[in-house]
Amino acid sequence: MMDRFLLQGPSDARFTILLAHGAGAPMDSASMTSAAEALAGAGFRVARFEFSYMAARRTSDDRKPPPRAETLNPEYEAAIAELGAGGPLIIGGKSMGGRVASMIADDLYGRGKIAGLLCLGYPFHPPGQPEKLRTAHLEGLATPALICQGTRDEFGTRDEVPGYDLSDKIEILWLEDGDHDLKPRKKISGFSSADHLATMAKAVRAWADRLPV
Repeated sequence: MMDRFLLQGPSDARFTILLAHGAGAPMDSASMTSAAEALAGAGFRVARFEFSYMAARRTSDDRKPPPRAETLNPEYEAAIAELGAGGPLIIGGKSMGGRVASMIADDLYGRGKIAGLLCLGYPFHPPGQPEKLRTAHLEGLATPALICQGTRDEFGTRDEVPGYDLSDKIEILWLEDGDHDLKPRKKISGFSSADHLATMAKAVRAWADRLPV
């Protein structure tokens, strides 16, 4: 049985970052763990949690597909309440986890419950279906947001994303040759995964320190 939250970073950190996982991999996947470690190393308190469908896979052979992202909104809100972060809270996650956070962000931000939104590899569209955009709610987003995206992410590449109508509250950090896990091909890009995670964490630190909290 996994704990409800995986916690890393200094307990007295100014900011807490709550991260949800992507559609197909759990909160302790390699990419989630390495991202959390990088953020903790930048001075954040990082909490990871799992949606119930993913947690159920740990105790059963049932491999039901993930539910529709919007049906997970109440679960994310419940995790925020259960975490009870004392200081400023940034919500977000990897891929679908960040998408769910983005759908509840404005209500929470408007009530002073969160300080910002962090998405690691936002799924702008399903792979191979660039016409099926998941951006309507991002056009008027009022919550300060940072999206960290690999330039060759098949859910939204550097060639595609600048053409989308996104709120000016959204900043995007592009990681050269990164895939959906932000991983570059070292021989092609000259960068390692560790390089990109360090760049990501440094950018999140600078962005968080500018948030109006």
